[in-house]
Amino acid sequence: MEAKPESVASVPAGQGVSSVSPPVSTVTQPPPAATAATEDEEEESEDESEILEESPCGRWQKRREEVNQRNVPGIDNAYLAMDTEEGVEVVWNEVMFSERKNFKLQEEKVKAVFDNLIQLEHLNIVKFHKYWADVKENRARVIFITEYMSSGSLKQFLKKTKKNHKTMNEKAWKRWCTQILSALSYLHSCEPPIIHGNLTCDTIFIQHNGLIKIGSVAPDTINNHVKTCREEQKSLHFFAPEYGAVANVTTAVDIYSFGMCALEMAVLEIQSNGESSYVSQEAINSAIQSLEDPLQREFIQKCLEVDPSKRPTARELLFHQALFEVPLLKLLAAHCIPQQEAVKSPIVPPSVKTPTPEPAELETRKVRI
Repeated sequence: MEAKPESVASVPAGQGVSSVSPPVSTVTQPPPAATAATEDEEEESEDESEILEESPCGRWQKRREEVNQRNVPGIDNAYLAMDTEEGVEVVWNEVMFSERKNFKLQEEKVKAVFDNLIQLEHLNIVKFHKYWADVKENRARVIFITEYMSSGSLKQFLKKTKKNHKTMNEKAWKRWCTQILSALSYLHSCEPPIIHGNLTCDTIFIQHNGLIKIGSVAPDTINNHVKTCREEQKSLHFFAPEYGAVANVTTAVDIYSFGMCALEMAVLEIQSNGESSYVSQEAINSAIQSLEDPLQREFIQKCLEVDPSKRPTARELLFHQALFEVPLLKLLAAHCIPQQEAVKSPIVPPSVKTPTPEPAELETRKVRI
């Protein structure tokens, strides 16, 4: 009689064979939808890193990924790019001229301005690396490469702060104003003076260590000849009243824009007019009156003077009492120094014999007559 396999004979009646089968390791498979989503994300990431265009020198490579934080009037498109020499990410900015003839009329002036921008070196100004013109039959564009600010704009920071705090810290406000004014003073002291012309809280960037940098300058030369010139209602209140009314604006337009930035930094947000994003003069006056510090209020009002000739310079504002204040202790110390010099110390210092100079030193001290 043939013996049955032991594994089958040991199974009690009413139970399946599977109860005694050896354990099988199972691998959890992701659902088809999750797999498809992952593949889509990978494809999207590959699409964003795709190289669309290169600079004439081959150093700068434009990617498909757009840079949303560069929503700056006068700049039509902004893309993430790679600096192949330094191995860092930069911003590829494009300014489109509606017609080729418009660019030709301004070509020399635009080149002169951009040549000056490349020379700028300041801690609080986004670095301007390179520019070139791309002129074709029916259109023209200027492309310029700038430093990439990954930390976000001051406007974004103020929105986050408003959710947690009612007012801005006074020390932080002073630090920000000082850094912005330092950058403006540097620009305005150039020969000829460089007018930023686009200063808003959207074009000011703040790093994680508190360092402020104002965005790359989009010169007035460009702003007056592009199709996207100051169309957004939300930014109109940053521009001085004389903008567009006179042929040649001065550095005072930047002071007006700075004053509006300083006000927005102090109150976190200037309320717009109902459903419209337009900020009225009434809303601006209301925000100024809400400031508790009279020095801060006067500081901002000076910047927002309607008459540009009455606005102070950036350097003068750096020494305004709202920002520049010598502590009382330092003032007392300064007064005590002359008094200390007049009083003789009761301790007689030990006499120190002056060492005799070496012969070589004596020779060098001879004076020929």
